[in-house]
Amino acid sequence: MRRLTTTAAIFLASSIFPTAVAHADGGPTVGNDPGCQGSEAWVSVCARDNSDSPGTGGQKPIAASSEAASSSPPPCTYTKLAPQPPANNLGWDGHQPGDKGAVYQVYCPETMRIGVEWIPDGGPAAPPVDPEVLAHRAVDSMKLVGPDIASPQATGKYAVGVPMWLWVNQAPTTFGPNTATASAGAVTVSARAEVAAIIWKFGDGTSVTCHGPGTAYQASSGMNPSPTCGHTFAKSSAGQAGQKFALTATATWQVNWTVTAGAVDAGQFTEIRQSQAQVGVGELQAVGN
Repeated sequence: MRRLTTTAAIFLASSIFPTAVAHADGGPTVGNDPGCQGSEAWVSVCARDNSDSPGTGGQKPIAASSEAASSSPPPCTYTKLAPQPPANNLGWDGHQPGDKGAVYQVYCPETMRIGVEWIPDGGPAAPPVDPEVLAHRAVDSMKLVGPDIASPQATGKYAVGVPMWLWVNQAPTTFGPNTATASAGAVTVSARAEVAAIIWKFGDGTSVTCHGPGTAYQASSGMNPSPTCGHTFAKSSAGQAGQKFALTATATWQVNWTVTAGAVDAGQFTEIRQSQAQVGVGELQAVGN
């Protein structure tokens, strides 16, 4: 499907229909959704797929925040453009105005996506559900959670002015990569998720963004700062709740998905997961002679 932003979709509609089109009952309708009405200028194709299967793949669930829907995704609506766009419009996807088919506008209400697609005569070959909805179902099955913080540790001893090394343990559910699929009818979507960045907030009013898991500290590094992800406290945690700073690590997961069975389509979105930790930071004490 050729994706369009809302603005682009409005421009497309205004360029094809310079005047408003009055939608009248009784227009031509193709599909199995009785609630779909066409108009004199549009042919609306509404298809609903009532057959779906849950996402598969992913890892063993641990403290997941799944938001999987139990009902089938709502239908996408296919509306034949009348008149058809110019021959150089991307919606033709390599076809010509004389070919046996037409360019349709595709609208998927759950994700508010609008696109255009060339569909051969005989009805839409495109999926009757929004593939991005299936991509979200696939991600739900992965059971993604917040970062598994390896450092700082709750029992660790940290001091003002001493570099702290930050890193996380990597697993499919906490950092990725993680893959899963989800299907509805004849449509199958494959999704791949991996953490793109982690925002560390230290409770002292500062934060740092790290693009990677960080580097595990080695004793040979001494007092050197982390080469990839670290922080140096400028004040102690004295006076904080429990005498510790409340630290958060917020991961942004980048999800890329593709339709592996059905009309060619692909896209991406992000997911957010967070973890918390408590960090005690003290002042270095000078040792007298």
